[in-house]
This record gives sequence, structure tokens and C-alpha cells, in this order.
Amino acid sequence: QEVNMTRREASKLLTEAELELMQVLWARGGGTAREVLEALPEGRAPAYTTVSTVLRILESKGFVTSRKVGRSHRYEPVEAQDGYQSRALSHLIGGLFGGSALSLAKRLVSSEAIDDDELRALQQLLDERLDDR
Repeated sequence: QEVNMTRREASKLLTEAELELMQVLWARGGGTAREVLEALPEGRAPAYTTVSTVLRILESKGFVTSRKVGRSHRYEPVEAQDGYQSRALSHLIGGLFGGSALSLAKRLVSSEAIDDDELRALQQLLDERLDDR
């Protein structure tokens, strides 16, 4: 898999604030600024105008489309979450891990962030992938 990304493609990555709203849109399949705001986790309450502004930025960057519904705009993701994850992962591997997916896997496996159950699940995924070859 190609892990080198052009500067233009890298600029199509989401900021932290954009990603937070996109996760809501991906989970819901779309929504208005009000719906997105209401779906954010408890304790995370940006102003309505902030959510609205970030959604318009996402539209200008081509991450979402919008259509007028009554007095509101409904925003819908252009790209599926797994497609974006693959692009962002390629960028991460290409930059931080020097193009080596193995280096990323080594870091992940040695990390305290992954518990034994997740390691077993990862082992099962690896075994299934190797058995399919």
C-alpha cells in the first residue's frame, strides 16, 4: 500500500475539532449544527456558533456537503469513516514511522494503551489474515 502523501493530500487531514464533529456525522449519517452539538459528549459543549463555523469549514474543505432543510443546513459526510481512517493512517505511517507499518505495529504492541484482550484480538486478526493467503 502506498504510504507517501502529497502535501495537498496531507492538508486534507482533519484538525482535532473537525474530527470531533466528523465522528458525530459519521455515527449519525449527518445532521444539523444543533444535532451535532447535542450529540457531543457531556462536558464538551462548544458554542453553537463554533459548531456551525467548523461545519462550514468542513464543507469548504470538501469533507461534508450541506443542503437546506427548513431554516437549518443538514451536513453529510462525503467520505466514509473507514476511507478517511485509511488515508490518515497512511499519512501517519509515512511521516512518523518512516513508511514502515511494522514500526507502527511494534509501537502499538509495546504500548501500555493496548490491553491483553486487544492483543489477543489483534493476534486473531493476524492469524485470519495469514490463513486467507
